[in-house]
Amino acid sequence: MVRVKRGKSARKRRKRLIKHAKGFRWGRKSKYRAAKEALLHAWTHAYRDRRAKKRDFRRLWQTQISAACRQQGLSYSRFINALKKNKIELDRKILADLAKNHPQIFAKIVEKVK
Repeated sequence: MVRVKRGKSARKRRKRLIKHAKGFRWGRKSKYRAAKEALLHAWTHAYRDRRAKKRDFRRLWQTQISAACRQQGLSYSRFINALKKNKIELDRKILADLAKNHPQIFAKIVEKVK
């Protein structure tokens, strides 16, 4: 039985991993073991933070809407409740954009739900 020489396949696997670590600092971009460890963490954080990003943006929009509502003399929770009661289906992303870039339109929405 002939022996299998694994050099070619092993090198290919390592090169692929090193290519993914491009841009990392110090030895983490060039040393296989360090790159493997760094990518393990990087991919874990990337997966987790793709979900966390959605939560972070929602919190940001809520803060922006709350600030704009307070200028109109209304709390955030009362404003959202009034929107639901009046069946106005605008999501927080759109409301935050209106509050930031088109305050006169946002003020009209607040007046409508008051």
